[in-house]
Amino acid sequence: MTHHFASALTFTAATVLVASSAAASSGDAWETFRAEVSQTCLAAASSLEKASAVVDPFGSESFGLALVIGTPKGSDTAVTQICVFDKQKKTVELGGELTPDTINITVPTKAP
Repeated sequence: MTHHFASALTFTAATVLVASSAAASSGDAWETFRAEVSQTCLAAASSLEKASAVVDPFGSESFGLALVIGTPKGSDTAVTQICVFDKQKKTVELGGELTPDTINITVPTKAP
């Protein structure tokens, strides 16, 4: 019986170790995903000056989602565009420019 208990304890410890490292890499993977969505959406929104992206932390099953906020070149009015990032193809599509009378977004500032 002692041998079975020791085997079960070893298996449990190994399972906990694997699960905790999977959770850590999963967190790292989500952070990498968010950075990729942000960078790709900002690159696609090249017509906007001083653009910033607010990324949905996980997106949908198939797509990364973000709001890109910036000022069109030659304009004084900020606009928001919806950015859809295809997780499989690694491509993006931008929606039209939504003006402040359509949508009002406040981008939180990052703590230093």
